[in-house]
Amino acid sequence: MTLDAIRGFVEEDLRAVDAVIRARLNSEVALIRQVAEYIVGSGGKRLRPLLLLLSAGAFGARGRHCHELAAVVEFIHTATLLHDDVVDESDLRRGRSTANALFGNSAAVLVGDFVYSRAFQMMVAVDNMRVLQVLADATNVIAEGEVMQLMSCRDPDIRESDYLEVIRCKTAKLFEAATRLGAILGGAPRDEESAVADYGMRLGTAFQLIDDVLDYSGEQAVIGKNLGDDLAEGKPTLPLIYAIQHGTAEQARRVRHAIEHGGRDELAAVIEAIRSTGALDYAREQARRESLAAGEALARLPHSRQREYLLELASFAVTRSY
Repeated sequence: MTLDAIRGFVEEDLRAVDAVIRARLNSEVALIRQVAEYIVGSGGKRLRPLLLLLSAGAFGARGRHCHELAAVVEFIHTATLLHDDVVDESDLRRGRSTANALFGNSAAVLVGDFVYSRAFQMMVAVDNMRVLQVLADATNVIAEGEVMQLMSCRDPDIRESDYLEVIRCKTAKLFEAATRLGAILGGAPRDEESAVADYGMRLGTAFQLIDDVLDYSGEQAVIGKNLGDDLAEGKPTLPLIYAIQHGTAEQARRVRHAIEHGGRDELAAVIEAIRSTGALDYAREQARRESLAAGEALARLPHSRQREYLLELASFAVTRSY
């Protein structure tokens, strides 16, 4: 099943979420409006709002609070991307120039701050202490993940377990928060809330691992960013870690050098090392295991169409090409 087919199931709700996003990003400050409109127009999968809507629906929740919180998780994600692109000095995302490339680093950081603070205004309006706790904790963990990733940049000696911890904090935590929030809005029993949250964490981990694979095997026009961006930024992702551990001495030396110095000068040699060691296959297999674990977590939920679509998302996470 395609992502569009899954989105189609909650199409009306997603339109309502987009309306909330546009309304809540409005500001009297012209530059904020300009950057915000550019961000909204850049699209994106709206995957985190989709997860919240499906999770909420699985427990019988719909309506305004679902739409507001779906917009909140998208705002947190958007603010993270704005700040990420400045830190990484990225110039391309989703096939378009990044906000920092167009408007400058200062504007991107400050608008990111605006989006974060607007998200917290919205979550307070829901008037649910557990919602506040989940989102405040998630935002803090995501920030920790960002710092952990910064510390690991240009470090070829990072262990696989340490890297997995980075992506669980930086990426998967917001997936977990989105699914947990849906369960909270639906008044789910705590064991089922924990189950769907575990699903979100596993799904987010699988999603990031496939992003790692696509950075060395995708097509720029499809994935919407420059091939080898992670290498250029000195990020030791799982394919690189595996290639160092399982390649020849010369391959390990080249990959280590590329991580330590960044840039794309060694990209061809690094891709050859990744492919010859089976690093991409290994990363895909780890993603598949996370996807299967995500599906197993959902077995504790009552049967519903939403649960079936959540299962389809777990499959999409590891079979996608973008």
